[in-house]
Amino acid sequence: MISGPSGVGKGTIINRLFELDDNLYFSVSATTRQPRPGEIDGVHYSFKSVEQFEHDIETGEMLEHAVFSGNYYGTPKSAVEKKLAQGKDVVLDIEIQGAENVKKLMPEAVLVYILPPSIEELKHRLIGRNTEDEESLNKRFHTAYRELNKAPELYDYFIVNDMVETAAVKIIDILEGERCSKNAMQEILKKLLEEAETLA
Repeated sequence: MISGPSGVGKGTIINRLFELDDNLYFSVSATTRQPRPGEIDGVHYSFKSVEQFEHDIETGEMLEHAVFSGNYYGTPKSAVEKKLAQGKDVVLDIEIQGAENVKKLMPEAVLVYILPPSIEELKHRLIGRNTEDEESLNKRFHTAYRELNKAPELYDYFIVNDMVETAAVKIIDILEGERCSKNAMQEILKKLLEEAETLA
């Protein structure tokens, strides 16, 4: 799971990850916010009405959900479970509330938090997007401050996005390490031990 404050460059890093590693699957989040210019339903987000989203919560289709800036955001469960069963590593672009909820349900999940080089740079990036009014910007800075205080308790890794390529390669290194971890290799270790016992 990849998180970070708005404007930190998560989307750009995630796009680069998929160019570097073909075993990844991107979980398209659902949201009730309105699409921004250029965003495509089912590609950037699955855009839903409040009624649709709340129905998915009630039926257990949301792996996690949270409210951010007055809108629902969440992760549809069925697609994630399907891709994990196929052996894919599922990438979630997720808010900190959602990450906390997923970690409770899936303790094996690896959480990466993207940091800006500085708060001034984060402010510059947000303003440069031209998608926020002053009230929205202030809300996002307040949220970023709150997240930065809470993130060290929850996240496993922190990556500073000073250069997209460097940040993406570091995340790929983390993925490779996790794929070779003791927990990930339990089935292979078990099989090797069983084979060894037949030879003993």
